[in-house]
Amino acid sequence: MSDKILGIDLGTTNSLVGIVDSGFPILFADSEGVRLTPSVVYCGKGADIVVGAEAKRMMARRPELTVSSVKRKMGDGSELILGNERMSPEEISAHILIYLKSIAEEASGEVYHKAVITVPAYFNDAQRTATKKAGKLAGLEVVRILSEPTAAAISYGLDKLKEKSKVVVYDFGGGTFDVSVLELNEGVFQVLATSGDTKLGGDDLDYAIAKYFYNLAESSELSEAPIGVRQRFLEAGRLTKETLSSNQEYTVRIAFYEGAKSFEFQIERNDFNQIVKPVIEKTISHCKTALLDSGLDKEDVDSIVLVGGSTRIPLVQQIVEEVFGKVPDLSQHPDEAVALGAVIQAGIMSGAMKEVILLDVTPLSLGIETFGGLMNVIIPRNTTIPVRRGEMFTNAVTSQESMTIKILQGEREMARDNWKLGEFEIEFESVPKGKARVGIEFCLDVDGILTVLARDTVTEKDKVLEIRDSAVDVDDASVERMVNESIENAFEDMNERILAEARMKSNELIPAVTESLALMGHELEEQIKRGIERNLEEVKKAMLGNSSKDLKDANEALDKSTEPLAVLLIEKALEE
Repeated sequence: MSDKILGIDLGTTNSLVGIVDSGFPILFADSEGVRLTPSVVYCGKGADIVVGAEAKRMMARRPELTVSSVKRKMGDGSELILGNERMSPEEISAHILIYLKSIAEEASGEVYHKAVITVPAYFNDAQRTATKKAGKLAGLEVVRILSEPTAAAISYGLDKLKEKSKVVVYDFGGGTFDVSVLELNEGVFQVLATSGDTKLGGDDLDYAIAKYFYNLAESSELSEAPIGVRQRFLEAGRLTKETLSSNQEYTVRIAFYEGAKSFEFQIERNDFNQIVKPVIEKTISHCKTALLDSGLDKEDVDSIVLVGGSTRIPLVQQIVEEVFGKVPDLSQHPDEAVALGAVIQAGIMSGAMKEVILLDVTPLSLGIETFGGLMNVIIPRNTTIPVRRGEMFTNAVTSQESMTIKILQGEREMARDNWKLGEFEIEFESVPKGKARVGIEFCLDVDGILTVLARDTVTEKDKVLEIRDSAVDVDDASVERMVNESIENAFEDMNERILAEARMKSNELIPAVTESLALMGHELEEQIKRGIERNLEEVKKAMLGNSSKDLKDANEALDKSTEPLAVLLIEKALEE
């Protein structure tokens, strides 16, 4: 049994889990290499419980057997019907926690019995007690219920700001919204005021977009649509929101959503903004209330941090800047900030992480080259040092027996455009694609010495490379040139990255869909099968071109059309 404490963000839409290992926080990924676990639970035949991405795939096909956004029900005394089972929100949340615990244990090879779990600042006693009960049902001792804005502030390193700094944490997640004003003094956090809405989040944005699409398709209300149809349009709304957060236009395709009916529509970001703006503007009154209750003016605020996936939307960032008169801090991953703070707090409580004196910052990002020639940032620029950061990586192809670790410095999306600081190779046993586990740790000390450690977690064999002077001691002109180049080439770089990622996705989809069709295609309706085959050919065709949008759209269309096939495979696996 490990004496380490898990840090868990039990979110409305997605959840994450991690630990502090060797002094640095790690968020664990599942067997597919994904850190974000959908907070979705599916009850299959024989009361078999499925959690996460597989459960999310069942939402459109088996909505009556699937529960999502259960966090909104925590502590209200209600029961939910899941198939033939009646469960409390705490019991459903416990299944999510059990799954997160299993991810951590599988990834690390250790057993955990303690956790720090985050909750919204406005959660009342009943909701906090319900969260602790869910942890107990999952076999975890909840050693601390941590406020989400406090966790976010920890992850941003705001406990290291000047004395009595005032910080606003704007948390717009999938199912809930809250804004908190914190005062930080010598590492002590005090919530001065908080305001929010437990029924406002990214789900409401999805619904607004889905309702708009459904009205175009049917000229009727989405609330009157069959539940399966409603789920298909809600999924289309989510994809639209996520795509238009980084692109200017998106083509929505919903194939055979009801019999032979299909829907296709091209939407631009400006139209999207008009649809979701009324929902986002509901957060403004809460921001003003929190400021008023704290006794502060917006000029008194030192920093504004954004948390939650919905804050990726440019319109959200624009509205936050208008309300507070300051550009928000975008330096952390919005989906992972709360989880990272929970992990750090857990590390402090277990003694795995101690306070350090921070003396300097790294002027440029540090990372490694990953499959597809991409730059994967481990330590972002302007991170205060000393610092330790790490991630877990896996093998890109079957039978791969080694991994070349190329250490990079710079701000460009593609590895070739950054500075190479060094490289070394780590060997591991030949295993199927995605089964190797190699931990990469960057340790940057106060003297600017970068130590890179690679560990095969199966054999626990390490390789270490020490790079002196290169990591911090960069002249100002070189730094300025690199940053300017990243800005000047941002559009082209991002397009190239999207294309590279889309090609990797296609290379995974094509064989997987081909194999699945051969295995279960005979059980599909002929119309659905032909649709999958047609979309498969579209992906192959788009692979020959250089349009990131065409390939991404083709991947999404294929991914969407294979949902019935995925359901058949899951049901077959559950039966077996």
